[in-house]
Amino acid sequence: MNIPADPAPFAGHLDFDGAMPRQVLECYLARSISMAGLLMGRGHFDDNLRMLKNIGALFAGRAISHWGRERSLIENLARGRTLAARIHTEHPRIMLQAAIFEVVTPDVACIDIPPWVFEAFALAPEKRTFRYENMLFPDGLYVNHWPRGGSVPDITRLETRLWFYFLAVSYLNIGIESIHWGQIALIGRHDPELDNWWDLLGRVRAYAAHHARRRFVLNDAHVSSGVGCFGLSSDAADAPGGYRTGDRLLLDVHALPLRIREIASQPRKADLAMGHLDSLYGRSLGGVTPSGWRCDSLPYLVEFDNYGNSGHPGESVVGKIDPLVGIASDYWIWGWDEITWFANQSEEERNRWLWYAWRWVREHDTSGYVQMPGMRRLSGSINGFSEYFANAPSEACPEGQNQEETIRSIWDEHSKADAGGR
Repeated sequence: MNIPADPAPFAGHLDFDGAMPRQVLECYLARSISMAGLLMGRGHFDDNLRMLKNIGALFAGRAISHWGRERSLIENLARGRTLAARIHTEHPRIMLQAAIFEVVTPDVACIDIPPWVFEAFALAPEKRTFRYENMLFPDGLYVNHWPRGGSVPDITRLETRLWFYFLAVSYLNIGIESIHWGQIALIGRHDPELDNWWDLLGRVRAYAAHHARRRFVLNDAHVSSGVGCFGLSSDAADAPGGYRTGDRLLLDVHALPLRIREIASQPRKADLAMGHLDSLYGRSLGGVTPSGWRCDSLPYLVEFDNYGNSGHPGESVVGKIDPLVGIASDYWIWGWDEITWFANQSEEERNRWLWYAWRWVREHDTSGYVQMPGMRRLSGSINGFSEYFANAPSEACPEGQNQEETIRSIWDEHSKADAGGR
């Protein structure tokens, strides 16, 4: 199946309604790009939309999200609705993703709870705002875990589920069709049987079945295998990544950072490796998906993550220090997080590495797809810019780092290879 930069002629392979067959899901994952903040006014919207159409993107990850800062949520939802409508007018089949992360702050008290949130949980509506204290782990776990008073919410608390439901439905109402749920192992630390996650996602899916653009919501989350960077562990280091009850998978697709490994003998160079840290390669849990099809390994995305600054940019810190926010030193690549390491490479090396990463993942695990870097916040600045843009540099996007045509070429090659196998 050859999907050109303009995928419209292949609409029959891209359409879905109420569920997503595996073939359709993999078309979207194969043309996935991270566009963090696309619907929030970050970056250069007009040029970003031009780029997405040029490369034939089908999935824009992290298009809207909040890491705390709930005070600005309502304003961002209004802006996001306008921008999403424009995107879908010009590029109707693209799927836009929101992210609901593992953080809440006292600012949630700025948000009034609409009656429909209570009604969705068969509760009598109350005239009040969300209550931060009622979302926290009662035993103090992960309270003030993040800077500036941010805490990890506890999924077993009803207030957390009310908040997450409000966020998810609000995002679906502005045109979002996919939700990334962050580190659900942290949020669900006291939910080992997944009862509360099933409850929440069931309610979100029920709403989507009647109100989402295509009566469906694609749910994913980070699913570390073995031991993760925040110390969560499975029974074995090579345990599969994912969550299920019986043979029923909780999520529609899995996700994790690339888990890039620095090459000790080659300064600032890095590669990928099977079994490195908690990487997902060859470890994505299978079962029966929410759309009803069975798989031995659930398709998944790997992304260029951003998670902070080690304080030693450009230097190897592996085994030497315990950097910020509890991240083990092996997770830094020459002192950077993944997207900042990537952005600090030369243009030639960035383009080479994208080809390398795509081919490596497809060769080692056909369930995996690299989510291309499109727009992502850096931990530090490069030539005065604190954001990475894949766009071709121009007056419209002067800080573009020029991976646009490389991404298009990689996707075109994949489409031709896929067509040859059908």
